[in-house]
Order: sequence, then C-alpha cells, then structure tokens
Amino acid sequence: MNDYEYLVARVGQTAADRAVNLGYVENSQTDGPTPTPSSDMLHPAAMTDPVQATLWPDFAVAPPASQARRKARSGAFTDNMALPIHRWFRYSAGFSAEWAELMIGRDCPPDGVVFDPFAGSGTTLLAARATGRASLGVEAHTFVRRVAEAKLAIVDVDAFEAAAYRMVEASRHTAAPELSQAPDLIGRCFEQDVLDGLTRLRDAWRSRRPETEAIDGLLSLALTAILRPCSHVGTAQWQYVLPTRRKASVADPYVAFRDRIAMMAQDLHATGSSVASAQMFQGDARTCADIADASVDLVVTSPPYPNNYDYADATRLEMTFWGEVESWSDLQSVVRRKLIRSCSQHSAAEKLNLESLLARPALEPIREELTQVCHALAEVRMTKGGRKTYHTMIAAYFADMADTFHALRRVVKPGGVCHLMIGDSAPYGVYAPCDRWMGELALAAGFRTWTFEKVRDRNLKWKNRKHDVPLKEGVLTVIG
Repeated sequence: MNDYEYLVARVGQTAADRAVNLGYVENSQTDGPTPTPSSDMLHPAAMTDPVQATLWPDFAVAPPASQARRKARSGAFTDNMALPIHRWFRYSAGFSAEWAELMIGRDCPPDGVVFDPFAGSGTTLLAARATGRASLGVEAHTFVRRVAEAKLAIVDVDAFEAAAYRMVEASRHTAAPELSQAPDLIGRCFEQDVLDGLTRLRDAWRSRRPETEAIDGLLSLALTAILRPCSHVGTAQWQYVLPTRRKASVADPYVAFRDRIAMMAQDLHATGSSVASAQMFQGDARTCADIADASVDLVVTSPPYPNNYDYADATRLEMTFWGEVESWSDLQSVVRRKLIRSCSQHSAAEKLNLESLLARPALEPIREELTQVCHALAEVRMTKGGRKTYHTMIAAYFADMADTFHALRRVVKPGGVCHLMIGDSAPYGVYAPCDRWMGELALAAGFRTWTFEKVRDRNLKWKNRKHDVPLKEGVLTVIG
C-alpha cells in the first residue's frame, strides 16, 4: 500500500487528495503528475470547502516541489497567521497547523481522540476539528488557555457581531477613564488618546450585560488582539515588548476593533460549525489529571524548548492591560510557577538545588550525561556577567519532561502515537541533546519505541546569537 492508498483508507478520498496537492504524498494511482489547483479554483469565492480555504490561505499554487519548504516550516507558527481562526491572535510559541492537520489525518482514526498536553492557543485542537476528530487540550498558562477557548468557540455569528456593535456603542458613552492610574508598562506602550479608546472598550466589555460565555470570550479576544497594533512601541520576534523602540504606524482602537470583529466573523462563516468536540482544561502536562487513562489515540504537541524563552513575559502586555498582573515581578507567582521549567527566570526564582534535581529517579536513563552537562553549565555561568541559572534550568526541564512522559503513557492507548515538535539547546554554548534524552525518557516511562526526524536547522541566522553550536528542530515520534 503506497502513501496515497494509506491516506484514503485512513481519512477518505477528499483529505487524501488535499495531501497530494500539498505535496506531502505522491499518488501512484495517476498516470501523470498530480494536477495542481488552478488560480480560479483557489480564488476565495470558489473555496466552498472550509478546509480548502484553510490549506490555501494565500490563494497561490503550492506544487509538490514545495514539500521540503513546508516540512522545514512545520515547527513555525508564522504561517498560521494566514489561516482562518488561527490568525486571530499571534502566539509565537506555536507550530504549523497544516503539519498538525496532516499528522492527525494520517495517524488518528476518524472516531479517535487527539490530545495536546501543551495546547497553547489551540493549534492542535483546531486542526483536529478541521479533520472531524474529537480533541482534548491541557494548558497551564491561564491567559493562553482563554485564547484557545475563544478560538474554539461555536457561536451564532450574527449574535456575535450584534454584541460587538453594542459594546462599541456603550464604550462611547462610558465615563472618561482615569488614565493616570494605568500601570507603568501600559503608560509607556500607548499614547494617551489610544489608551483612552482601548480603556473605554475594556470598560464597556466589563460593564455590559453578559452574553453567552463563548461570545464574551470572543469579544475579549478581539480587544486583546488589537493591543499590539495600537501600541507605538515595538515587539520582538518572540513577542517581548520593546518600549524603547517606536513604530511608524499605529492603529486607531475603534478601527482596529471593527476590523478584527469583521475578520473573526468572516472566519466563523467560512469554517462553519464542526460537530467534532474540542475541550480545553486548565492543567499541568506533568500530570494530565483531567484526562482519563487509555483514552487518547494520538498526541500532537510541542513542549517548551529549553532555550530560555519566557512564556510569561511574552504575554505581559496583554495580562497587564486586563489587570492580571501589575508588574514583571508578578509573572512568577501568576504564570511561571505553573509551567514547565524552561527558562532561567523560572529556575532562579525557585532557587533550585541541582543535586536534588539530578537525584530524581525518573532521570536515571540520562543521569550521567545530564549531570556532566549541568556541572559544565554551573562552571561556565561563573564566568558570565549574568550568571544565569541554566544549570538548574536544564535539570529541572528534563525532570519535568520525564513526568510528562509518564503522564502521557497513562493516557495514551496501547499502540497510540505521540508526535512532539521539539528543539535542542546549548545554553552558554554547552550542548544538550534533547531529542535523544527525551527519547530515552519516553522509553523509561513505558513507551515502546522512538524516532526523531529533523525538519530544520536552527541558530544559523541570529545576529545576536551567543554561541555557534549548530541546533536543530524536528519531530520526536513515540509509539505506545
């Protein structure tokens, strides 16, 4: 059975043909090359199939020759910003929805359940819904979980638009906000007239008569999503705010909100309402406490990379605007303490003891190598100005991932498949072979086999990179 026949058997003729057109598989059933969609077929008006519109966001031909490029970008969220619903909020820590949809269509039976223990803003769950599969997601970051829940909401689009109109009208009649009481970060990131409009919209959302929970979440997300476009300060690639960098163009709050509502309504109309269930849980990937034993057919996820990316700081502007944090110092207690320990800010705040971490029984398969790496980091950090606690961060990260694999072994059915988009790490230039270590931890947790396929090289283009150790990103596949 070739790849095309396999896809037909698993996901049906239509989905298999889409995979052929994307260049993921070859159709040996045909005598010639796979026909490429014409420009007429790819025009928005011709896209009656919601998944077709999702897969061809730019209305441009994607021939089979693009396979390598798409594969290389399977770890990137950037392409999702052209996809309906995915584009509602930029979450740089995500991964390709198209890749997730292909994995789900290939490896999950039509009546199966897909699970993402690091669900983030909902990429996997949206991809599962597009293929008609039921899905479950766990996310520890409360703010990001709410983003995912809003994107997964099923609402009456007319009611949503009417609620947005009432919210705008109410905002024009609210009392003038006391902007001098705004947190320092908010005052530095918005001009006074812009902040006035944003605050009026927020106050109108808070004081209005509640709609359905789904509509309330969508309205909140629409306002949240326009904060960056309305700010005059810059944003780094990984969503950190740069208050000292000014942008040339700043959006008007009311125009931006109107346009965001229109885009969201358009996407809701285009994608329709799926009968496939999608449920998000506030929880911890290290326990997956809300997920039943042997209930999952397929895991598609991307855990945090041990590369010092601060997931809490990446959403600080939005959380400060909504009053969830007042300053940077709040991020540890409100967000970081719930997350996998993948940044030095987290490990430093917890004042972790390296030897206690290394003694964890779950780390036995990798303890010798991990100890060498952590001790090397402990020495190198003393020669650095910042003295970042990478030595305890790396140890804590793999201890957390060991717990995660044990939790996954419990919830995944015998013979189930896990696809994890992962990246390796070299803090202070000390290399940690994340793919091999995580494979070893998966086996120790009770999984049968693991393989790793590289999809792209990393640490090649950054002008400010701290070391020249070659890094990679790829898919760790674990079989139960």
